[in-house]
Amino acid sequence: MQLDWPKESAVDPNTDYHRWFHPASNYCLDFHGDPETSNLRVFSDGNHHMALEQTLESFRSSYGLSSVFYCTTPPKVYLDWMQSGVIEIGNLRLSVVPDIVIGPDDIMDSLVKEKKVCRNQVFAQSCGNSFLVLKDNPKNIRALSDLLRKDVRLFISNPVTEKASYTVYRQTLEGMAPKSGITKNSIGDLLASDRVHFGELIHHREAPQTIANGQADVAIVYDHLALRYCRIFPEIFERIRLPTDEHNIVTCYAIGLVKESCQVACDAFEFFLSDKAASIYRHHGLQSPH
Repeated sequence: MQLDWPKESAVDPNTDYHRWFHPASNYCLDFHGDPETSNLRVFSDGNHHMALEQTLESFRSSYGLSSVFYCTTPPKVYLDWMQSGVIEIGNLRLSVVPDIVIGPDDIMDSLVKEKKVCRNQVFAQSCGNSFLVLKDNPKNIRALSDLLRKDVRLFISNPVTEKASYTVYRQTLEGMAPKSGITKNSIGDLLASDRVHFGELIHHREAPQTIANGQADVAIVYDHLALRYCRIFPEIFERIRLPTDEHNIVTCYAIGLVKESCQVACDAFEFFLSDKAASIYRHHGLQSPH
């Protein structure tokens, strides 16, 4: 099965264009819009891509802009892109400089120290992590302890290419282990076993695809990602929510402004701190920072 993702963009819908697209051959799901003609260029992590899209579209339409270019990749991808000034996607080469950068707060703090963004502000945070399974949960996976069953295969993001999300997921599993009657070491043994399928680069696309393909039985993902998959593919997926306690690790997301001289970027920065943006993020399963 190849998941047929819905179109994602922040472009005036009245714009004429021709779309060449097939889900099985499209490698650019996380690059949105035209960087040459867009009024604003945003580099963002992709774990809140559904809320990001709606917020950018609301900003675009509110300010009468023609389009916004944005990427929704793991932070490592856009950090390397910012360092080199160029990225290659298959045979396509893009030289784009961002006006806004969005990502986990610790990464954004580092960009401020490196003077790659002039200021940043936390604007949203996750509601922890959940399990994603096939509809009707055929393996009857209900709790963390079920991951240790020999007939259960786990998907988790890559510890090298997506270190930020992998660390959140692993710490959540290890932190919740004692209350589930298992040891922290048993989680380490599981992650070292052949019953784990690691993502390659972009787990917010790979996790549902892996479950849909039957390569894994359960994925640990941000709760808002599981919510998204169940909303757009309700006939395929089901969300198993984990206890929301101090062991279910929360991620804070910050927006960074690259240059104070860019007025449209300053406007976007303030828009992400607005009640309108907070409402959009709440709809998609995220919350305002505590």
